[in-house]
Amino acid sequence: MVQTLHRIVWFVVLVLVQVEILNHVHIMGYATPIVFIYYILALNSEISRKSLLLQAFFLGLCVDIFSNTPGMHAAASTFLAFLRRPLLQAQMLRETTDDYEPGVRSMGLGPFLRYVTSAVLAFVVAVRVIDAFNFFHFIELLLRIVTDTLVTVVCIMCIDVIRRRK
Repeated sequence: MVQTLHRIVWFVVLVLVQVEILNHVHIMGYATPIVFIYYILALNSEISRKSLLLQAFFLGLCVDIFSNTPGMHAAASTFLAFLRRPLLQAQMLRETTDDYEPGVRSMGLGPFLRYVTSAVLAFVVAVRVIDAFNFFHFIELLLRIVTDTLVTVVCIMCIDVIRRRK
Protein backbone atom coordinates (compact mmCIF):
# COMPACT_ATOMS: atom_id res chain seq x y z
CA MET A 1 0.00 0.00 0.00
CA VAL A 2 2.81 2.38 0.89
CA GLN A 3 4.64 1.59 -2.36
CA THR A 4 1.49 2.27 -4.40
CA LEU A 5 1.00 5.60 -2.65
CA HIS A 6 4.66 6.42 -3.26
CA ARG A 7 4.25 5.68 -6.99
CA ILE A 8 1.13 7.84 -7.23
CA VAL A 9 2.94 10.77 -5.60
CA TRP A 10 5.90 10.40 -8.00
CA PHE A 11 3.50 10.16 -10.95
CA VAL A 12 1.69 13.37 -10.01
CA VAL A 13 4.84 15.30 -9.08
CA LEU A 14 6.69 14.37 -12.29
CA VAL A 15 3.69 15.24 -14.50
CA LEU A 16 3.19 18.59 -12.77
CA VAL A 17 6.88 19.51 -12.93
CA GLN A 18 6.98 18.57 -16.61
CA VAL A 19 3.87 20.45 -17.74
CA GLU A 20 4.13 23.48 -15.46
CA ILE A 21 7.88 24.12 -15.53
CA LEU A 22 9.97 22.05 -17.92
CA ASN A 23 7.77 22.33 -21.01
CA HIS A 24 8.50 26.06 -20.90
CA VAL A 25 12.28 25.62 -20.61
CA HIS A 26 14.14 25.67 -23.91
CA ILE A 27 17.87 25.92 -23.39
CA MET A 28 19.35 27.86 -26.34
CA GLY A 29 16.05 27.36 -28.16
CA TYR A 30 16.52 23.61 -28.52
CA ALA A 31 17.03 21.54 -25.38
CA THR A 32 13.93 20.73 -23.34
CA PRO A 33 14.32 18.43 -20.31
CA ILE A 34 11.83 15.56 -20.27
CA VAL A 35 11.98 14.18 -16.74
CA PHE A 36 8.55 12.54 -16.45
CA ILE A 37 9.94 9.40 -18.10
CA TYR A 38 11.97 8.80 -14.93
CA TYR A 39 8.76 7.27 -13.57
CA ILE A 40 8.86 4.57 -16.27
CA LEU A 41 12.60 4.01 -15.94
CA ALA A 42 12.55 3.63 -12.15
CA LEU A 43 9.75 1.08 -11.82
CA ASN A 44 10.67 -2.37 -10.45
CA SER A 45 12.36 -4.62 -12.95
CA GLU A 46 9.79 -7.40 -12.61
CA ILE A 47 6.66 -5.28 -13.10
CA SER A 48 4.20 -7.00 -15.40
CA ARG A 49 4.29 -5.94 -19.05
CA LYS A 50 0.59 -5.02 -19.08
CA SER A 51 0.92 -2.83 -16.01
CA LEU A 52 4.02 -1.14 -17.37
CA LEU A 53 2.43 -0.40 -20.75
CA LEU A 54 -0.77 0.92 -19.15
CA GLN A 55 1.06 3.13 -16.67
CA ALA A 56 3.34 4.49 -19.40
CA PHE A 57 0.42 5.21 -21.71
CA PHE A 58 -1.52 6.95 -18.93
CA LEU A 59 1.57 8.96 -17.93
CA GLY A 60 2.09 10.12 -21.51
CA LEU A 61 -1.61 10.84 -21.90
CA CYS A 62 -1.60 13.06 -18.80
CA VAL A 63 1.33 15.04 -20.18
CA ASP A 64 -0.43 15.26 -23.57
CA ILE A 65 -3.64 16.55 -22.02
CA PHE A 66 -1.88 19.32 -20.10
CA SER A 67 0.59 20.16 -22.90
CA ASN A 68 -1.91 20.16 -25.78
CA THR A 69 0.12 17.59 -27.71
CA PRO A 70 -2.49 15.03 -28.76
CA GLY A 71 -1.05 11.54 -28.44
CA MET A 72 2.59 12.44 -28.96
CA HIS A 73 3.87 11.66 -25.46
CA ALA A 74 1.43 8.77 -24.98
CA ALA A 75 2.80 7.03 -28.08
CA ALA A 76 6.43 7.68 -27.16
CA SER A 77 5.90 6.62 -23.53
CA THR A 78 4.26 3.38 -24.63
CA PHE A 79 7.16 2.79 -27.04
CA LEU A 80 9.62 3.37 -24.18
CA ALA A 81 7.72 0.95 -21.94
CA PHE A 82 7.86 -1.64 -24.72
CA LEU A 83 11.66 -1.24 -25.00
CA ARG A 84 12.33 -0.96 -21.27
CA ARG A 85 12.85 -4.64 -20.37
CA PRO A 86 15.29 -5.42 -23.23
CA LEU A 87 17.24 -2.22 -22.50
CA LEU A 88 17.39 -3.11 -18.82
CA GLN A 89 18.46 -6.69 -19.45
CA ALA A 90 21.19 -5.54 -21.83
CA GLN A 91 22.80 -3.51 -19.04
CA MET A 92 22.50 -5.96 -16.15
CA LEU A 93 24.63 -8.95 -15.28
CA ARG A 94 22.03 -10.26 -12.82
CA GLU A 95 19.70 -13.16 -13.35
CA THR A 96 16.39 -12.24 -14.93
CA THR A 97 14.59 -13.52 -11.82
CA ASP A 98 16.04 -10.79 -9.59
CA ASP A 99 13.58 -8.06 -8.65
CA TYR A 100 15.20 -4.67 -8.20
CA GLU A 101 14.44 -1.02 -8.74
CA PRO A 102 16.79 0.38 -11.41
CA GLY A 103 19.06 3.07 -10.09
CA VAL A 104 22.66 4.04 -9.49
CA ARG A 105 22.72 2.11 -6.22
CA SER A 106 21.27 -1.14 -7.55
CA MET A 107 22.95 -1.16 -10.97
CA GLY A 108 26.09 0.91 -10.57
CA LEU A 109 26.86 4.19 -12.32
CA GLY A 110 28.01 2.83 -15.71
CA PRO A 111 25.17 0.39 -16.40
CA PHE A 112 22.53 2.82 -15.13
CA LEU A 113 23.95 5.64 -17.25
CA ARG A 114 23.91 3.40 -20.36
CA TYR A 115 20.35 2.27 -19.56
CA VAL A 116 19.10 5.83 -19.05
CA THR A 117 20.91 7.16 -22.13
CA SER A 118 19.58 4.46 -24.45
CA ALA A 119 16.05 4.74 -23.07
CA VAL A 120 16.00 8.55 -23.23
CA LEU A 121 17.42 8.49 -26.76
CA ALA A 122 14.68 6.09 -27.89
CA PHE A 123 11.99 8.23 -26.27
CA VAL A 124 13.32 11.54 -27.62
CA VAL A 125 13.69 10.15 -31.16
CA ALA A 126 10.09 8.93 -31.03
CA VAL A 127 8.76 12.25 -29.69
CA ARG A 128 10.74 14.43 -32.10
CA VAL A 129 9.95 12.33 -35.19
CA ILE A 130 6.25 12.31 -34.31
CA ASP A 131 6.40 16.05 -33.66
CA ALA A 132 8.26 16.92 -36.88
CA PHE A 133 6.49 14.28 -38.99
CA ASN A 134 8.99 14.91 -41.78
CA PHE A 135 12.71 14.96 -42.41
CA PHE A 136 12.97 18.24 -44.35
CA HIS A 137 14.88 19.96 -41.54
CA PHE A 138 17.01 16.97 -40.67
CA ILE A 139 19.90 18.93 -39.09
CA GLU A 140 17.52 20.83 -36.78
CA LEU A 141 15.74 17.58 -35.88
CA LEU A 142 19.07 15.91 -35.11
CA LEU A 143 20.19 18.90 -33.02
CA ARG A 144 16.95 18.78 -31.00
CA ILE A 145 17.31 15.03 -30.44
CA VAL A 146 20.90 15.34 -29.23
CA THR A 147 20.31 18.35 -26.96
CA ASP A 148 17.08 16.96 -25.48
CA THR A 149 18.79 13.64 -24.80
CA LEU A 150 21.81 15.22 -23.11
CA VAL A 151 19.78 17.56 -20.89
CA THR A 152 17.29 14.83 -19.97
CA VAL A 153 19.99 12.29 -19.09
CA VAL A 154 21.73 14.82 -16.82
CA CYS A 155 18.43 15.71 -15.11
CA ILE A 156 17.42 12.06 -14.61
CA MET A 157 20.83 11.11 -13.22
CA CYS A 158 20.64 14.04 -10.77
CA ILE A 159 17.11 13.10 -9.71
CA ASP A 160 18.11 9.48 -9.11
CA VAL A 161 21.21 10.37 -7.08
CA ILE A 162 19.29 12.88 -4.95
CA ARG A 163 16.31 10.55 -4.51
CA ARG A 164 18.39 7.57 -3.41
CA ARG A 165 20.68 9.47 -1.05
CA LYS A 166 19.87 7.97 2.33
